[in-house]
Amino acid sequence: MGRYVLRRLLQMIPVFIGTTFLIYALVWAVPGDPFEGKCGERDCPESYVSAMRDKFNLDDPLVVQYAKYLGNLLQGDFGLTSAGLSVGDRIAATFPVTLKLALVALVIEAVIGITAGVVSGLRDRGFLDSLVLVSTLFLISIPVFVTGYVVQLVFGLQLGLISPTVTSPTIGNLIVPGFVLASLSMAYVARLARAGIAENKRADYVRTALAKGLPRKRVVGVHMLRNSLIPVITFLGTDLGAFLGGAIVTEGIFNVPGVGGLVFRSILTKDGAMVTGVVTVLVLVYLLMTLLVDLLYAVLDPRIRYD
Repeated sequence: MGRYVLRRLLQMIPVFIGTTFLIYALVWAVPGDPFEGKCGERDCPESYVSAMRDKFNLDDPLVVQYAKYLGNLLQGDFGLTSAGLSVGDRIAATFPVTLKLALVALVIEAVIGITAGVVSGLRDRGFLDSLVLVSTLFLISIPVFVTGYVVQLVFGLQLGLISPTVTSPTIGNLIVPGFVLASLSMAYVARLARAGIAENKRADYVRTALAKGLPRKRVVGVHMLRNSLIPVITFLGTDLGAFLGGAIVTEGIFNVPGVGGLVFRSILTKDGAMVTGVVTVLVLVYLLMTLLVDLLYAVLDPRIRYD
């Protein structure tokens, strides 16, 4: 296991370099003036543009620019924005909020999605199965921003059951935004779990376990569920990164002070340093989550060994 983890970590190095270089090139090498609009409606003075180009090494070749950026990044320096603010400090201030929101959404997605999928798979072609299928199809058909606005309007403004905006990013205040953020993925998790349970409940090992007299709860909870969760775990692992990068709409609806709003404002103001820094952090999250998912495979399926 240790050698496998070490090998995977070494494999992540070229992936990280390749993805961050692509991100850097897309942000900084696109046509157009990166400092357009920084001075209001009038054009920026040549002295300002020259200073900014020197600050961000834009007169160097792209490979040299990226090499300097990567060198600073390895020292924990994400650089400065065009306004002189530390990118690392801004990420450190907002990323924990979005991470907390993403983890709340992931727990909601996993608990409700897996439970619904198991119940639906065990009650194949029954009322509960039809209810889960219709409900998940309904959630898949509705965009997240529509779900967010409806929940905010009905339960927040009309019924007064929830706060329409997040006053402070505590776990309790993030449950409703987390549910909205997880609503679409929750439907996919339920369908994945249902398909796995429906397939495995007819497998030979399940019939053998039942014939040996094992309790049905143990057969479902230990044998069927573990084998059915492998595709679900894969989906959940990659979904955490998607929640971190795709929470812009949800954070905007509920006024959550997270990374989503930071990225949105940075895109509007063409702040390439901030966009590059945030996306670099998301790349690291994706890489670590894929490693964790691979390790969980061996926990769920004893036939999988990393020697």
